[in-house]
Amino acid sequence: MASRIVTFNLNGRDVEVMVKPLTTLQTVLREHLRLTATKSGCRQGGCGSCTVLVNGEPVLSCLLPVEDVAGQTVVTLEGITPVEGLHPIQQAFFDNYAIQCGYCSPGMIMVIKALLDRNPNPTRQEVMDAIAGNVCRCTGYESILRAAEDAARRLQTV
Repeated sequence: MASRIVTFNLNGRDVEVMVKPLTTLQTVLREHLRLTATKSGCRQGGCGSCTVLVNGEPVLSCLLPVEDVAGQTVVTLEGITPVEGLHPIQQAFFDNYAIQCGYCSPGMIMVIKALLDRNPNPTRQEVMDAIAGNVCRCTGYESILRAAEDAARRLQTV
């Protein structure tokens, strides 16, 4: 099959990429567009480190053919990080020691962003349900839960 051009909105700007069929969004982000916050973990949809937002919903970019995002809006961690510092969710992760090796952090942050965008005051159980598909092997989940709760408070005062 021949390569084709796929156009989508990435972090607020329209992009076009030439891809072979079934090239994943993760591959395009990391290898074609050099946006490396989206991690390449298991490549099987089991760890969540590759999570990005498509039309505001968390998706596993390692499983998603980039053709499926044609005409859609994709947001990565780079897209929420302000030039002058950190997004409130990132700052909450930093302040609550929710980052150790950092490999799971981008996916965790994007899942929490999606949750807080639709539910600004989630319960602890709702946060736990939201991050259930994301694996952390270093930090442990208690600090991540605290960071999510802290981020919710920070975003309500912004």
